[in-house]
Amino acid sequence: MAMNTSAERFFSGHGSLPVMPEVGRRLLLSLDDDNVTLTQIAELISKDSTLSAKVLRLANSARYSPSHTISTLQDAAMALGLETLRNLAMAASISGSFPQVQGLDRQRFWRHSVRTAGYARLLCKLLQGDADTAYLAGLMLRTGQLLMAMREPAQVAEVEANAKEPGSRYSLEMSRFACTHADVTAALAAHWHFPKGLVEAFKDANAPLEIRPFSLLAAVLHLAEVLADAADHQQDPVKALQAAVPELVEHLHMDLDFLRLRLEGAGDPGTDVDLMLS
Repeated sequence: MAMNTSAERFFSGHGSLPVMPEVGRRLLLSLDDDNVTLTQIAELISKDSTLSAKVLRLANSARYSPSHTISTLQDAAMALGLETLRNLAMAASISGSFPQVQGLDRQRFWRHSVRTAGYARLLCKLLQGDADTAYLAGLMLRTGQLLMAMREPAQVAEVEANAKEPGSRYSLEMSRFACTHADVTAALAAHWHFPKGLVEAFKDANAPLEIRPFSLLAAVLHLAEVLADAADHQQDPVKALQAAVPELVEHLHMDLDFLRLRLEGAGDPGTDVDLMLS
């Protein structure tokens, strides 16, 4: 599994790399356990008091419209269900692993990442993929950019200032760094001992149509980032896909009218990100 050698420079020159929290690591492992229960996930989250507090704040937010105040993780488990509870905990755990960096607005960055995760999950459900893995992968997709910003904040800030067209971040980064955020994320995921399939999907997300064999997860990640970019810039999501990745949309035989209905029904997955970061 060859990594982009240009991505490797972002793993030197600053202090220690972000560390995958133990609870986050065990949540990741639970994705492969078909027998994991709601109670086990709640007990795992409870081992980290900061994470537990964030999950409870999120569970009580307007997005989940609880019928009563959720005061315990067991309440949250019953109200949200296993998938949503684990996704919230994963988002809070991973976002807490990375410091504030120059060159990127923290709240905007994580709102975009949570949107990418939500859209990746939605797309995978439509395309018969693994929705839980897609959520985690979408959440992680831009974390490599945080490492890039630790080393070259002015260059990263310049990329963001110019990335006005959905999906354009990839080409802007490639021209400046000879690698993309997805390449650096792939290297970080390998460092964190993520499953090989996830590492490969990050690496292949740059140009999924060029990869053989075709990776549905890589394609979903690229599409989800375009959708998150469109949401960031308040652009029409379907038109953004048609402009940025028409060949990929055609390759997947996507019904864009149905996708629009699903996106409208799902709402904005990036709401309440401030509760996750506080």
